[in-house]
Amino acid sequence: MKIRAAVLEEFGKPLNVTELDLAEPRAGEVLVRLAACGVCHTDMYTASGADPTGYAPTVLGHEGAGFVERVGEGVTSVAPGDLVVTLFSPQCRECIHCQSTETNLCLAIREQQNLGYLPDGTARLSRDGEPIRHFMGCSTFAEYTVMPEIALAKVPRETPPDRACLFACGLSTGLGAALNTARVRPGSTCVVFGAGMVGLGAVAGCRLSGAERVICVDLSPDRLELARGQGATETWIADEHTVARVIEETGGFGADYTFEATGLVAVMRQAVEAARMGWGLCTIAGVAGRGETLDVIPRWLITGRRICGSSFGGVKGRDQVPELVGLYLDGRLDVDAFISHRIGLDDVNRGFELMENQDGIRSVIEL
Repeated sequence: MKIRAAVLEEFGKPLNVTELDLAEPRAGEVLVRLAACGVCHTDMYTASGADPTGYAPTVLGHEGAGFVERVGEGVTSVAPGDLVVTLFSPQCRECIHCQSTETNLCLAIREQQNLGYLPDGTARLSRDGEPIRHFMGCSTFAEYTVMPEIALAKVPRETPPDRACLFACGLSTGLGAALNTARVRPGSTCVVFGAGMVGLGAVAGCRLSGAERVICVDLSPDRLELARGQGATETWIADEHTVARVIEETGGFGADYTFEATGLVAVMRQAVEAARMGWGLCTIAGVAGRGETLDVIPRWLITGRRICGSSFGGVKGRDQVPELVGLYLDGRLDVDAFISHRIGLDDVNRGFELMENQDGIRSVIEL
């Protein structure tokens, strides 16, 4: 079938919205008619050429939601008409990682997905007979996409797609960092560095976990106001004294949990140093630039602080994304506040511009 999609033709250049061919789903695959897609920092990071694992040409986009149109042989967990959220982090439910409660990093299709192909090592996207690679196994900057069954989470059909798509990456990453990775304890003190989509999700996750004190730190007063709406009990403008202030206001010890959601290694170090001696846990959810390293003084660790990373918030997508969407449907999570701009597919490059200018939290492409 013919579809319109936004193709990254060359790193550092605007995406090209053009017509492509999309082949039918094969065994274990699903054809999805996309309804909404968030414009995520990871898409812009890859488009810039900064991602050392990036490739082109490819159809970008991974934060999507849409409706199942057709299914390939052997597909049983979704059916035509189902509303699904796309998962760049799949869940086969069978590999050693899926069987473990310690990680969400499914191994089933990882190798081919990282190369830009579907599990059988081929692409369903093409132009003039030449394959166009899939991005993160999703390629949701398009009218339709074909994805593996194990990379789709079925969610209640009454969920608005423009809200559902946010659970495909940023929002689930932040929520899961607090709920799954850190497992924040009731009554604790948390500090979240960064009030973008991931940071705001972490604030909400700390609130839902019963944290007594949730401090959000950012440079933007507007974003900090949104953090208040997600459950932050205090909001601080970031400066060079933030760590000292955290230590001072926690009796000289530091916060029980800290979360880094900026991707800046200097802020990562602040998050480590602001964690409580004895048992403080720093969770890193931001993605640093190519070649950057985190400089940590060993005595920060020797005195009991811990550091962990969080990919997609430790969320096992097919099982847990529907649960997170349920928080929204039950009125326990305000998702509407995250949508700052609604654009069409032809305006995808404007979505990148808005992000570069830190204009709003999330631009959503409506299809």
